[in-house]
Amino acid sequence: MITARALHAQGFKIPETVPELRTYLQAAIEVEHLTIPVYMTGMYTIRAGTNRRASFTLRGVVLEEMLHMTLAANLLNAVGGEPNVAHPEFVSEYPARLPFSSGTIPDIGLRHFSPEALETFLRIEKPRSLLPDPGGDPGWTSIGQFYDAIRRGLVALVDAHGPAAVFTGDARRQVGPEDFYNSGGEAFAVTGLPTALKAIEVIGDQGEGTDDTIFTDDDRVFGEQRQLAHYFRFNEIYTGRSYGPHDLPSTPPSGPLLDVDWDETYPIHGDSKVEDYREYEATSAVYREAVEFNTCYAKLLGFLHSAFNGRPRHMALAVPTMLELRDRARWMYRNPHPDPVLAEEGCHASPTFELEQAHFDEAGETVRRAVDAAGLRTGGPVDLGALAAAPGRRFA
Repeated sequence: MITARALHAQGFKIPETVPELRTYLQAAIEVEHLTIPVYMTGMYTIRAGTNRRASFTLRGVVLEEMLHMTLAANLLNAVGGEPNVAHPEFVSEYPARLPFSSGTIPDIGLRHFSPEALETFLRIEKPRSLLPDPGGDPGWTSIGQFYDAIRRGLVALVDAHGPAAVFTGDARRQVGPEDFYNSGGEAFAVTGLPTALKAIEVIGDQGEGTDDTIFTDDDRVFGEQRQLAHYFRFNEIYTGRSYGPHDLPSTPPSGPLLDVDWDETYPIHGDSKVEDYREYEATSAVYREAVEFNTCYAKLLGFLHSAFNGRPRHMALAVPTMLELRDRARWMYRNPHPDPVLAEEGCHASPTFELEQAHFDEAGETVRRAVDAAGLRTGGPVDLGALAAAPGRRFA
């Protein structure tokens, strides 16, 4: 498997061959995935019942990043690739570098809900139109620029060799709307150049806005209500003011003030590792919970890997696993950090999102049991009641 470090070392350019295109699409899956723990940390460190607008915004973005990850996997499958998301090398240690990115984009870390966290979110999602010309920079400076390179490479390959030589994947590997849906759009099969370009457009526009506006094109593509792109939703929280209908990407929001309380959060030491908790295993349950969280995280990636590799119905198993991660994360954030010095400073415990092969080995058996319990071994209908009772489930 190609790692993030290896991808970055290859340098950023327009992919010129189908194998290079597959490499870029595997990197795209990783880019989308790397943002999810970052945004989840911001969301779940908000104290219950506070900052409702911010919590709702972060939840919506996390769901859309899951959609983007799914669409990137559909793109990779369409061109004959094989998404690989259930492997330790897929999970970067935080703070993490986004594959192929420019040195102008700092490594992204895990931060509690705070102005500093929102600054990280804004840098991840910043539109091309608000960034200087990258010039000779060896990496991409916006996610939109990264996907534009994929788009240009894909179009050139189809022009040169024909669609049949590029889109060689098995259509049965595609995740469709019957497998994954949320209020920020739906998954759809990539079957050729038109749907591939649509997938790239959806990913880029939901992050940066469409046609140099602050809005997505969800109303046109999915028939849903028009909404702000990720960058501008985050900027509303950061500035404490909503956008008006005629505001532009280059101007600050001019609408009503928003209620944002930065003190209603669980402060964390974002660089904490599981090994930091082991020392206090005898006096705190945090170490055990951190290990179990990471095993559950591996289980989620196991379901996604299965869904992306020929069993699309297994996406249904990822949803309750996300709820389990939520429950486990909230438990940890509500507990003081086991290190007395950090606890005295007001720091709380936090998930570390660290995965090793042992996590995937342990999660693999849980995945198999859940697949059997839900009646999905043969692709049948999902029995969520049986799934909820399967070993490894926990609801709040």
